Order: sequence, then structure tokens, then C-alpha cells
Amino acid sequence: MSIDGVPPVLDKGHQRLLQSIVEVARAIFSAGASSIFIYDSSAGELVFEAVSGAGEATLLGQRFPMDEGIAGWVLQSGEPLIVDNVTSNPLHARQFAESTGYTPASVMAAPLMDAGTSIGVLEVLDRRPDPARALGDLEMLGLFANQATVALQVVHQSQEAMARVIHDDTLAGVAVALGGLTGPRREAGRQLLSSIKDVLATEA
Repeated sequence: MSIDGVPPVLDKGHQRLLQSIVEVARAIFSAGASSIFIYDSSAGELVFEAVSGAGEATLLGQRFPMDEGIAGWVLQSGEPLIVDNVTSNPLHARQFAESTGYTPASVMAAPLMDAGTSIGVLEVLDRRPDPARALGDLEMLGLFANQATVALQVVHQSQEAMARVIHDDTLAGVAVALGGLTGPRREAGRQLLSSIKDVLATEA
């Protein structure tokens, strides 16, 4: 597994898609917050590229060292991780969390993997357990991480990569998850699918 960076400036269409992904991830898990970090290899830092929930008004664009905290471990290891009690986990970057104004009790994170290369991290804070969910928490998080990766592949590799989202089995899994939502959570899901459509139209 290797680590590579993505250009830190994304166009509005891809930013909108990443924002929709974190909003739906937060809705699916009834979480306190959800974020996507991208790895800026030129600076050796993770950058908040999309935030939903706690901190969304202040965290966009903030940076921290790529080897710090749970997100840093997930980026470097290429492995997803669930930490149900961050206070007892040595990976938790307590000082940084406090500096953001939101200290979570639990963290769930998955790497954004592009052909064996870790290019970012999707994180969900303080999810609410739901035994009615059809998929396991890590499996569901992986679906959203895959969609974020596809969005970033357009910036990172080629403009044809985004078209794969149409045929990607992970999109079918996301659609199944969205089908069970109601009210504001369903609207967040609709916005995600609309954002995917908009980006595909731009790249066509």
C-alpha cells in the first residue's frame, strides 16, 4: 500500500459531490459529524475537504500532519478502523480535536483507496448504532469511501474515471441504503445522487 496526494484545489462540482457524500454518511449513521480529508503530499498534510455537522462552518481547508490521529493512521495503513471510545485509544489526537471545538466519543474511518494508493480518509464521528441497517457499519462506510475515491480520481488520474461510478457495484449498495431513508435524510440522499449526475454531465 502506498500513499499519494490529490491537488488541494478541487472544482465546485467535485467539492459539491464530496459534500453530498459526507452529508449522506452523517444521515445514514445518525452521526454528530462526518468529514472527508484529502492528502496533500506537497505539504505532508491532511486537508478538510468536506464537512457535515459539527465544525462544518469552520473546519473546511484546515490542515493537520498526515501522521497524526486516527485519520492519519487510517491513511498510512490503508485499513478502516472503528474506535468506540477515543479516550482509551492512543491514536486519538485529543489536542487537535479540542482545537476544532468538537471532541467525539467514537470515531469510524475508512481510507480512500485508488489502485492500492491511499489518497484520503472518510471519517464519521459519534455514529448511532442501528441494528436495522442492512449492511455492517464498516461495509457501509466503505461504500461511501469508494464513491469519494471515484470523485477524486477525476482530479488525480483521468477525466474518464468518473464514468465508472455508473457501473460500480458500490453505487448500487449506496442506492439500497438510501432507499430506507425518510424525511431530511432522504433529501440528503437525493442531493447525493443529483451531485453524482451533475459531475458525470460535466465530465461527459
